[in-house]
Amino acid sequence: MSALDVRGLRISFDGTVIVDDVSVTVEPGECVAIVGESGAGKSLTARALLGAAPAGASVALDALTIGDTDATGLAESAWRRLRGRRIALVSQDALAALDPLRRVGAEVAEPLEIHGIARGERPARVRELLERVAMPDAERRARAYPHELSGGLRQRALIASALAAEPDVLVADEATTALDATVQARVLALLREIADSGTGVLFISHDFAAVSRVADRVVVMRHGRIVEQGTVADIFAAPQDDYTRRLIAATRHEVREAGAAGPTLLDAVGVSKTFDRPVLRDATFRVQAGRTLGIVGESGSGKTTLARMLVGVERPDAGALRWTSPQRVQLVHQNPLGAFDPRWRTERSLHEALQAAGVPRAQRSSRAAELMREVGLDPELGRRRPSQLSGGQLQRMAIARALAADPEVLVLDEPVSALDPTVRERVLALLRRLQRERELTMVFVSHDLDVIAAVSDDVLVMRDGEIVEQGPVARVFADPQHPFTIELLAAGRPV
Repeated sequence: MSALDVRGLRISFDGTVIVDDVSVTVEPGECVAIVGESGAGKSLTARALLGAAPAGASVALDALTIGDTDATGLAESAWRRLRGRRIALVSQDALAALDPLRRVGAEVAEPLEIHGIARGERPARVRELLERVAMPDAERRARAYPHELSGGLRQRALIASALAAEPDVLVADEATTALDATVQARVLALLREIADSGTGVLFISHDFAAVSRVADRVVVMRHGRIVEQGTVADIFAAPQDDYTRRLIAATRHEVREAGAAGPTLLDAVGVSKTFDRPVLRDATFRVQAGRTLGIVGESGSGKTTLARMLVGVERPDAGALRWTSPQRVQLVHQNPLGAFDPRWRTERSLHEALQAAGVPRAQRSSRAAELMREVGLDPELGRRRPSQLSGGQLQRMAIARALAADPEVLVLDEPVSALDPTVRERVLALLRRLQRERELTMVFVSHDLDVIAAVSDDVLVMRDGEIVEQGPVARVFADPQHPFTIELLAAGRPV
């Protein structure tokens, strides 16, 4: 008997079909991944399987079985009894999913109460669940509030809550997307252990590298339809669909062949910064002309603080950033939607940047159009507001705005972390082309080693505000010396 079996799922809004004829089975002890980019219908499919499709959705299916329960056409009252007990969800944003006013132990205990576990038995059961998900110091963490836990520990608490009623199926919807590489690897290992213990796991992701670490089989979706499915080994070895091939290629980058070493533009010596605590300690490195320096590390490592210092937004408390000559430096932010005025058409933001760069008013419209074409955008898109552009289009627009000042150094802070794999690949290719054509020097900040490999000549590896290793990317990745670099590389590689 399958843990989950759905046949002929169709979801539409106002007559427009969004998910079309999707059929998936998950066996007990198996992890099946549904992979695809934004808009593929993955999360919508997951929510329909939980009887929780959004308002306005019309859901039809030929059959849906969860364990030994026929869930075809269930009323909401029946779904409330089924959710948690037979099928449970682990969502992407644990901080939003967990009640900020309740302690973690109470959050994990709630499904136990709903499903009739006696009050006296709940504390021990909560501790068992937290220990099962490898929560360190489980009793103390149970007394903590969600905001007092790291992202990885919050995700473990959410998984513990989902497992409380021992469901047949655990649906993990982008459950590792927002996590750092080493934390992601640990959560993926936990999901694999849960599957190996007999629970069916449905893993929703856009990341083929994560899928390779956790899943037995993979279902590839595009525009609401299944384009390919099979075992992970078969799909990785011989993908049949061109879209699948592009998704896989976007997660596999060879280390970039380093460019020639140019003159030193910047010497950073003993740079330190403290806010309420030290965030950067004794950073010493150099930036060379025409090359890309990658800065990699996890959340809180000091990457962004260092990037902000390079563009002059922050000043060091100690040490020095010594430019060999005045440089035109521009920053490209991680979140382009937050970097543009939502009330303005994007071309107005380009005009503002060109004005700041001293371009005469009469030349700004033509120059803005040139910049948009240079980054691969139709100038007509400049008439749209930021919310009317896709993530990839908006990031290209942010790069165009940075280029308006004709910079010599471009500092990019996680510029592709929010993009789908194939969109990310196109933006990375754009940056490589711009560097060649404009002879740019780049500093590229990322938590993703695969991205660093694709664009960087040299790399700084940061942890807890310190540079723990640095050197040419090819050498550092081939022969890492610091234990953290070794762990980071192991966590980021497909298995």
